[in-house]
Amino acid sequence: MSNVEKTPPLIAEGRADNTRIDFQLVKDMVAPGTKILDVGSDDGALLELLRDDRKVEGRGIELSQKGVNKCVARGLSVIQGDADEDLIYYPDDSFDYVILSQTIQATHNPKAVLEHLLRIGRRAIVSFPNFGHWRVRKDLLLKGRMPVNDYLPYSWHDTPNIHFCTVRDFVGLCGETNATIEKAHGLQANGERISFNAPWWFWNIFAEQAIFLLSRKP
Repeated sequence: MSNVEKTPPLIAEGRADNTRIDFQLVKDMVAPGTKILDVGSDDGALLELLRDDRKVEGRGIELSQKGVNKCVARGLSVIQGDADEDLIYYPDDSFDYVILSQTIQATHNPKAVLEHLLRIGRRAIVSFPNFGHWRVRKDLLLKGRMPVNDYLPYSWHDTPNIHFCTVRDFVGLCGETNATIEKAHGLQANGERISFNAPWWFWNIFAEQAIFLLSRKP
């Protein structure tokens, strides 16, 4: 049986707003009408999608003032804040879901951030680029240089990514933080999705990015 399931391309077909496929997969993990916190809201596109399609009660925090301004312009409730410093102020179980999209690799203390996500929310959704992908390995092996591509668009000297994480690294971190992996998706460059039943070594080589739905172990 193939380890790859067909999904829409990286931009979902049939949508006027050209929703990113990773955002669509995050949306499918969120139950309608729930309360969510989006950590690292960027321009608010994901939070807006969840508000409009899932009718969630959404809040967000974003490091850059420019990003906050874009979120507010969309009518979203987003404040300026730092995932490394400000999550400590949120009470336990104050949200149904806490989402960290394409951000954990840019935090100073990913383990502490993940522990706060699981404390603040009943479930956490985390997505990140996979630095174990075969193209990254190829560039390091053949060119001897860090890759620059659509998912890793920065040069090594100006990248916001300070912790280069592979899928296997993140699975190991889930074990250290007592997190249960309820669901996961790996996305290849062509938009194909890697099955949750595939072995982690397969994910580690062929997933360009990964999305995990987590909960606390009882």
